[in-house]
Amino acid sequence: MKVIVCVDNKGGMAFFQKRQSQDRVLREDILDGLQGAKLWMSPYSLKQFKEENQADLTADEQFLDAAGEEDFCFVENQKLQPYEKKITEIIVYRWNRDYPADLFLDIDLKDWELAETVEFAGNSHEKITKETYQKK
Repeated sequence: MKVIVCVDNKGGMAFFQKRQSQDRVLREDILDGLQGAKLWMSPYSLKQFKEENQADLTADEQFLDAAGEEDFCFVENQKLQPYEKKITEIIVYRWNRDYPADLFLDIDLKDWELAETVEFAGNSHEKITKETYQKK
């Protein structure tokens, strides 16, 4: 499966089980990158996509277990290390800001190959950096 996460400058993903931030342009970029694949997420995360077309979106509390090999998973407030062997690609959106966090990306990206970096302006963030990592 392919995993999508958003992190702050320190790798923080969430604070008190809530997302640090969100951005409409980032959501559009995620949906554009699906290319017909299914996007899994928690019911909590689905609320963020209420304005977008939800035809390719599936919410399930156990989405990381249910996702198939070619599917994408948008992860906001779950640990990923237990699923690392199942993950083939990690897409990291960096907010390029400091936020409070108590949940951090728990996969060491040094063990992955950085395949692509793209920067773009978001709706609420001047610069969002998108990094795509693949298994070495």
